[in-house]
Amino acid sequence: MNPTWTDQRLQFKDQKAFYRGKVRDVYTLNDDRLVMVISDRISAFDHVLPAGIPAKGQILNRIATHFLEATRDIVPNWLHSMPAPNVALGVRCEPIKIEMVIRGYLSGHAWRTYRSGLRELCGVPMPDGLRESDPFPEPIITPATKADEGHDEDISASEILARGIVSPAEWEQLEGYTRALFQRGTEMARNRGLILVDTKYEFGRMPDGRIMLMDEIHTPDSSRYFYADGYAERQERGEAQRQLSKEFVRQWLIEHGFQGLEGQQMPEIPDAFVANTTERYLELYHKIVGDQWMPDFTQDVVSVAVEELNRLGLQVEIA
Repeated sequence: MNPTWTDQRLQFKDQKAFYRGKVRDVYTLNDDRLVMVISDRISAFDHVLPAGIPAKGQILNRIATHFLEATRDIVPNWLHSMPAPNVALGVRCEPIKIEMVIRGYLSGHAWRTYRSGLRELCGVPMPDGLRESDPFPEPIITPATKADEGHDEDISASEILARGIVSPAEWEQLEGYTRALFQRGTEMARNRGLILVDTKYEFGRMPDGRIMLMDEIHTPDSSRYFYADGYAERQERGEAQRQLSKEFVRQWLIEHGFQGLEGQQMPEIPDAFVANTTERYLELYHKIVGDQWMPDFTQDVVSVAVEELNRLGLQVEIA
């Protein structure tokens, strides 16, 4: 398989800032363009696993580009182009330090909260009598603070406003964008035989104050999907739903004694798990996008990116 893009770092001649997130490296150029590297790192419970996943970055890049192009009529976004498999080019905006998480079904973190006996998440009530993977009466928005390091934390809309993270008018706009994007994603998933269960969106402000959609959307790193076929029957029988998401990574870690808690040690990641993760990401790509593209596993994705970015005149080398 191709070398994974994990910790390799680039250096641009016109670079003025660099930020490394859990799975993305973001380079800001002097003209406020962004070069985003979607790495092959994978994270869960706010920790990066000690093994890269071949082709994961380029799969996510293609899925995100697909959905960003399909939602420009709803909200402007940062993306300009995808010049290399793991690289996206766009414009810089000032991040709004919250994640707009929206949930159509009781799953993942919401289910773990519900199962503990709580009936409220981020100040939003959850009705009694639900089972895991049941739909909510209507989608709920459960924001999280966006931490540069450490854990993201649940936060309510009232807390967001009290802290002055956004104004009431901006919150109304963010909520409207979030619901409209989720509706579009739901429709696109339905057309592909999937159910968009939950997802998150990140936004930023342009210098003129306009709000812009940032980062990826509707990828398996940011979203959870169920297969529509058999969903009702599985719910009726009380069986776990077939899903395409990163939840299987979290479940594997839980089974091996890790949930990111103090004192817990990250388990070693076996080769079989790495290969299975690549297969699952490809399965979601083919299912949600609908074409049969396959990555070139012989390709050195870092060298290809450097060559293509230099061809565009960006003057970059591997640091």
